[in-house]
Formats: sequence, structure tokens, C-alpha cells
Amino acid sequence: MQRRKAFTIIEVVLVLAIAGLIFLMVFIALPALQRSQRNTQREDDLARFVTAATNYQTNNKSKLPFHLENTNKIIDEKFVTRYIDSQCKPLSDNSSSDLGYSECGSEFTDPDGTIYRLKYMNDVKAAAAKQKKSEINISLPSWEESNHTLRVYTTATCGDEGVVKLSSGSHSFAMIYILEGGSASCNDNS
Repeated sequence: MQRRKAFTIIEVVLVLAIAGLIFLMVFIALPALQRSQRNTQREDDLARFVTAATNYQTNNKSKLPFHLENTNKIIDEKFVTRYIDSQCKPLSDNSSSDLGYSECGSEFTDPDGTIYRLKYMNDVKAAAAKQKKSEINISLPSWEESNHTLRVYTTATCGDEGVVKLSSGSHSFAMIYILEGGSASCNDNS
């Protein structure tokens, strides 16, 4: 009588355990990889917005698309529609310091499909003068509270996370965007 070769129960359990570990590693690593890819796209978008604002300055005698004018915070609506995404339509219910848009194409849209918002925060020179410092700490909201808002600070450059430094140039600005996970990405025109 000839014995047939077969797997032992230990071999089967070992193979199943290894397969289970591989699946577990994939399901743990995949969301982190996807989040990293979305954040990379957001950082690229932020750099593109800074480039668009710099192009706006070049075409408008160094005037910023976001600035203070007699204590009124202003964001030029044409900045987004002419320099970033011509399909966007500004929402009419926004204050002058927080511009929202609708019907945008893919150019002004977060990787999760939400349309970006622009918010003028403050002139760092004025805020730093009040605090008698060369940089100001900014309080950053969480990812959930950020509402996909690009925060703009004028007379500023990027410092460490949560810090915006005073710039000597009156036409300088820094843009900050909160990434998934709560960290912030900053880009400036210096």
C-alpha cells in the first residue's frame, strides 16, 4: 500500500498565517500610502497657487491678489478665475476675507473632490509689530476644521510649522494648507 503525500495541518496553518500577515500589512499600509499621495498632490497644488499669485503680481504692477486696503481684507476674485481655474464661479455669500467657489474643474479642487477656499488671514508685519517679534505663531485648525482653506499671510515667509516669519518685502506672502494628519504645508514667494 502506497501512502499519498499530503500537507500536514501545521504546514497549512503556517501558510495561512503568512498569507494573513501579508494581507494585514497591505491593508494597514495602503491607506497611509493613499493619504501620502493625496497630501503630495495638495503640496503640489499649493506650489501652483503660489506660482499663480506670483504671475498675478507680474501682470498687476506687483500688487498682490490678497492684501489689506484701509483695514479691509481683500482677495481679488479674478485671481482664481483668471490664474487658476476659469470654470470657478465665486460664491456670493462670502465675506471679503474668505472666498468660496462653485462649479470648479479639477484645477481648483482638492484630491478628495472638495473645492478649495481662499482666506486672507493677516499682514504679518502688523501682527508682529503688535507682538514686538519678527515672527508670529499661528494657530492651525485640525484637518477636519480646515474646510479645505488655503490661508494667506502677507509680508510673510514660511518658518517652522506653526510659525510665519516677517519678510522685509512688502509684496511677499506665504500660503498655508492643512494636510490630512494635521500637519501643515507652507509655500511662499521668496
